[in-house]
Amino acid sequence: MRLLLVDDEPRLTAALARGLVADGFTVDVAADGAAALELAESVEYDALLLDLMMPVLSGYEVLRRLRHGGDWTPVLVLSAKDGEYDLADALDLGADDYLVKPYSYVVLLARLRVLVRRGRAPRPALLAAGAVVLDPASRTVTKAGKPVDLTPREFGVLEYLMRRDGAAVSKSELLEHVFDVGADGGPNLVEVYVSYLRRKLGREAVVTVRGGGYRIGG
Repeated sequence: MRLLLVDDEPRLTAALARGLVADGFTVDVAADGAAALELAESVEYDALLLDLMMPVLSGYEVLRRLRHGGDWTPVLVLSAKDGEYDLADALDLGADDYLVKPYSYVVLLARLRVLVRRGRAPRPALLAAGAVVLDPASRTVTKAGKPVDLTPREFGVLEYLMRRDGAAVSKSELLEHVFDVGADGGPNLVEVYVSYLRRKLGREAVVTVRGGGYRIGG
């Protein structure tokens, strides 16, 4: 199994690389984001171990470019950044897992093996349905390339429908997952926000399923 280890801390990188080689992996090392991207685009790796705070190109940017280019190599982020938004941003950009430094090598190895077994299954960073494209990381929506201004609640309804990939979603399910507990309005509140989305994206954007709620349109 061939790994790309991306980190600009030489001592940590050398120690981790030695451990991984001892456990049977072949390890290439990149000390900045640009070098990492060049290697990732020219060599087929089984997984990437990626720090976020890198010179030249950040780990976020490396991840963004890989995923937008259709590269679904599993990525395990290793970072000292431990904020919940740091984690959310990395996962939204297409990371598969996230470990905060300092971490247990035993845990790292276990998570790495899970990712390698999973392989290169596509996990798009962008959600698309017809001409509508939703970017969870930047929380933006476009239709036919033109930006569409959505409120946070409208965005939440649209994202939930798009993540269900055409499956029918009941009003009660939308209420449970998108709206605040005890929100006034019940199922009628869902209907209101669906009407808002149709007004901004076109009636075809959200399809009514008889007896089943709604699904994303094309």
